[in-house]
Amino acid sequence: MEMKQLKEQLAGFLKANRQQDFTAQSLADGLRMSDGSEYRQVVNALNALVREGQADDHGAAGYQYHVDSGEAIGEFKANERGFGFVRYDENLPDYFINPENTLQAMQGDQVKVKTLRPSNSPDRGPEGQVIEILERANTQVVGIFTLGSQAKGMLGQIRPNDKKINNYEILVQDEGQELHDGQVVVADVKTYPDLTHPKQLTTSVKQVLGYKDEPGMDILQIVESKHVPNHFPEEVLEEADQIPSEVQPDEWAGREDITDQPLVTIDGADTKDIDDAVVAWKMNNGHYHLGVHIADVSHYVKEGSAIDKEAYNRGTSVYLTDRVIPMLPRRLSNGIASLNPDVVRLAMSVDMEIDQKGRVVKHHIHSSVIRSHARMTYTAVNEILKGDEKTRQQYRELVPMFEDMAELHKILHDMRIRRGAIEFDAPEAQIVVDPKGRAVDVVLRERGTSERMIESFMLAANETIAEHFDKLRVPFLYRIHETPDEERAKNFFEFTKALGHPVKGDPAEVTPMMLQRLMTQVENDPAEQMISTMMLRAMKQAKYSPDPVGHFGLGAKYYTHFTSPIRRYPDLTVHRLIKWYEKEGTGVGAQEKYASILGQIGIDTSTRERRAVDTERMVDAMKKAEFMEDKVDQEFDGVVSAAMKFGLFVSLENTVEGLVHISNLADDHYDYDEAHAALIGRSHHRIFQIGQKVRIKVIRVNKEESKVDFILVDPESAPTTTLKVVHDQGRFGKEGRRGRGRKNDHRNQDKGGQHGPKRSGAKQSHGHQSRGKRH
Repeated sequence: MEMKQLKEQLAGFLKANRQQDFTAQSLADGLRMSDGSEYRQVVNALNALVREGQADDHGAAGYQYHVDSGEAIGEFKANERGFGFVRYDENLPDYFINPENTLQAMQGDQVKVKTLRPSNSPDRGPEGQVIEILERANTQVVGIFTLGSQAKGMLGQIRPNDKKINNYEILVQDEGQELHDGQVVVADVKTYPDLTHPKQLTTSVKQVLGYKDEPGMDILQIVESKHVPNHFPEEVLEEADQIPSEVQPDEWAGREDITDQPLVTIDGADTKDIDDAVVAWKMNNGHYHLGVHIADVSHYVKEGSAIDKEAYNRGTSVYLTDRVIPMLPRRLSNGIASLNPDVVRLAMSVDMEIDQKGRVVKHHIHSSVIRSHARMTYTAVNEILKGDEKTRQQYRELVPMFEDMAELHKILHDMRIRRGAIEFDAPEAQIVVDPKGRAVDVVLRERGTSERMIESFMLAANETIAEHFDKLRVPFLYRIHETPDEERAKNFFEFTKALGHPVKGDPAEVTPMMLQRLMTQVENDPAEQMISTMMLRAMKQAKYSPDPVGHFGLGAKYYTHFTSPIRRYPDLTVHRLIKWYEKEGTGVGAQEKYASILGQIGIDTSTRERRAVDTERMVDAMKKAEFMEDKVDQEFDGVVSAAMKFGLFVSLENTVEGLVHISNLADDHYDYDEAHAALIGRSHHRIFQIGQKVRIKVIRVNKEESKVDFILVDPESAPTTTLKVVHDQGRFGKEGRRGRGRKNDHRNQDKGGQHGPKRSGAKQSHGHQSRGKRH
């Protein structure tokens, strides 16, 4: 490769991954330049980039994209009034960007910003100027086409489904194609806003998805706008077709035959991709044997194959209201890789001996051949454990094992509580749709003993695998949840103290046990929901990483994802690592294969997980709005889920959420009290806070924007307070401070002890599947 081309590739990669350091070896491996002379080329190119000021050499840590002193790189957050913010460090206040200094950056763009005026207070960010747009968030637009445009050379306009860009004029170039009003189109962005046209984009239509009123088109718009891959390339399907539908005789070699053990699967009734089976019994010494057996997907999905590349691109399966977008072709996920009953399957197994205190005293990790003896449902197992005689009689041979499992689950649960695991048992909704995909009901999903039991078993397996390989000191992929940073913890401690519930301990050294004790203290207290919500906002986001820092929310020193390789790429990677070290040993030579690539796998899979979460939430919000369309003028009881400067978010019992805008709080002038997360009236001193019960009336619903608007039926009944709000908000109020808005309410913290190991397949009559918590 020519030096110029090599430098461009390296500079582009470092720029795209500017928050990370990369060693020369990892970059050479990524470029498939592995021999001695090629490696030296890479080193020479990197050193040239350092001399040219495009990269920094951090020694053993590696090379990183260069950012001048007084500059920063971050994500641009646009405000409809023209100014914006740049989030560049999750622990520091954002940059404030005046309208004339935005460089017409759009929401979500990655930008380079220079400091114009440094920060003069710890909770207010510096003022900056965008000097370069590094990466555009919106490279394509999905929306409804409208024929006709006043602009020369333009065929029409697009009304986007993404509300973050619906204040822009989005024009479609006339390229001779035949388009019609009401068609849903996917278009590539050709030009972005500039000084002449600050609110205009031009696009080229590349695909017509259908018409807006076709069943399922509302969800498809969101899927396309979030860039979720939803069609398998032909080569992937062809490769999947070559995989046998049954285990072949020669595939038993080197595996333990445990087909005689009474393994069972326990899932939702509509699950098609069954990736885990369990077995348990009480041992003679009073301990428990727990076997967790996971579909051996890595046997069929070979590293570097077309299926593997597509699975990496997807990162995870995406579970939507009436459909699942799988990570793997259905021939695999619902066929040979699914642990269906009474058929032989290949598995990766972890057998554990667990004592009466919930400690794993022995374990054995191995590949196996298994046979599921029963395809159980959560409902059936719950009925058995509740004593339903008809169900117990139907499964009489398995009942003793289920009772042993329930005992073991309690032991494991109590162990997690003793070590400080934090449990957030927030309600989860199930959206029921009709045959055309229209939302007809939103109901709460209940989690019984069987769901929690499987959760406990999957957690035990994940922790056992993580501890085993961490103690071997080999490169590995972990699921981590870092300790909250000191400033966030300090702010949260001050918040709870103001409510009369101080946290005992030092915010600089916060532990899960501190927060667990707090939640125990406020159980059934009026402040419980408010404190729980603010605690979630204070926490960091769980992610994948080769750094074994543990899982704060679970109170776990070791944690990974091993149990769902059908639907999560990190689990597939973990299976490959287990097999690799089993085959090659744990010496330096064996470690080299994965050492340089696990960091990037962690970054990419974490990003794709967030994409899936965002897509799922957008679909849920849209479908909930659809359900509320015929509820205008009806009244409901609700609970304040957030108090913001611009109004109150109120959640109904079925989790549908709407906004009471500040302009509709007409009984007084309300100010936002950040310290208490409350709106307080200036004249009558009424207060509205998280967790407060209210009665609302639905006044507006906009499905396209996923918005539901409420008004309070009786604001005069709200409690009053003696608290006074300080009105000095500075140049842009609280909006520019870290944690503004509601983004942190939805961070993916792998909340507490909730694992939700499996998410069942989509169906129509019963709404969407159990999505499961992401630890």
